[in-house]
Amino acid sequence: MAGLDLPLDAGRQMLRDSVQRFLADRERVGWADLTALGLGGVTIPEAAGGFGGGAVETALLMAELGPALVGADWLSHAAATWLVGRLAPGHAALGALAEGRQRAALVCPATAAAMPIVEAADGGWRLRGLATLVAGAAEADLFVVADPQAVLLVAADPDRVEQRHRIMLDGGVTADLGFASDPAKVEALAGGEAARAATEIVTDMVLAGRCGEAVGLMRRMIDDTAAYMGQRRQFGVPIGSFQALRHRCADMQLALMKAAALTELAVLSVDGDEAARAAAVGAACVEVQDAVRIVGEGAVQIHGAMGLTEELALGSRFKRALGIAAAMGPQAAHLARFAEAAA
Repeated sequence: MAGLDLPLDAGRQMLRDSVQRFLADRERVGWADLTALGLGGVTIPEAAGGFGGGAVETALLMAELGPALVGADWLSHAAATWLVGRLAPGHAALGALAEGRQRAALVCPATAAAMPIVEAADGGWRLRGLATLVAGAAEADLFVVADPQAVLLVAADPDRVEQRHRIMLDGGVTADLGFASDPAKVEALAGGEAARAATEIVTDMVLAGRCGEAVGLMRRMIDDTAAYMGQRRQFGVPIGSFQALRHRCADMQLALMKAAALTELAVLSVDGDEAARAAAVGAACVEVQDAVRIVGEGAVQIHGAMGLTEELALGSRFKRALGIAAAMGPQAAHLARFAEAAA
C-alpha cells in the first residue's frame, strides 16, 4: 500500500516506483545510493538539471525513504535545494547539487533546535552564534540559512563554519554549527519580505515532509506487526486470533489513517494560502505526534521483548519516529498555530 495518497502524474508515479524498486532490493542505503538514483535533484528546477519537484514529490519520497531510515538527511538537502532554486533559479551551485557532486543542508526553525543570529552589516549580512542539532548538516558542502530577515548561502569551509557532530538516539547524525561570518563570506539569496515568506514556506515544507516520513514509518510498523501476529503462536494458535490484539491493531490503523489524511492535506497546502497552510500543517503535526506514540508503542508491545532488539528493524523505526515527533517541537505550539489560523 502506498504511503501517501497524493496526486500522481506520470513523472511522480515513475519517481516513486523507481525508489520503491530500488529500496526493495537493498537492506542498507547510503547517500551515494540516493544520488546515483538521481534523488539529489528532485527539487531542483529542470533548467538546472533537476526534476522540478516540490512539496508533493518531497513528501511522496519521504514516505518511501522513512522505513529505510535514510530520509532525514535527504529532506534537509531537498528543502535546501528547493529554496535555492526558488530564490535563485540560475545559481551556479545547482548543477553540482543536482548531480550529487555536492550536498546541501537547510538551517531553519524546522531543522535546527536553535538558530544563529542574522544581522545586517556593511551593506550585507552577518551570521554569528550557534545553530544546534541541524539535520543533514554533518556531511553537507553548503548551508542554506533561512531566517525571516534574510536567506543566506554559506560554504561549509572550516574558516567559515565550525562543526561538531552528534549521534542521535535514532542513529542519525546531526551537527552543531558555529558561525562567525563577515558579509564577504555569506551570499544573500533574499532579504526582507521575500525572505520571511520563503522561510515560512520552506519550514512548513520540512514539517510536511517529516509528517510524510512518519506516515511511512508507521505503515511499515503496522505491516510488520500484522505479519508477526500471523506467525507467532501461543496456546497453539496464532496470536492474531486474539481479540484484544486485533482491537489494538485497529486502534493503530485508525491513528495512522487520521495522520495520513491530515499529512496529505498539509502537503497540498504548502504552496497555497498562508492561513490555510498554517492550519493544515499545525493539525498534521499534532495528529502525527499522537499517532507515532499509539502505533509505535502498540507495535513494540505486540512484539513483546523482541520489539526493541537489534535483530528487528522495528526498534530503529520506532526510535526514528519518536525523533521526528520530538523535532516537530511542542505540540502546544502547533495547537496554538492551528487555533489562530482557523479563527
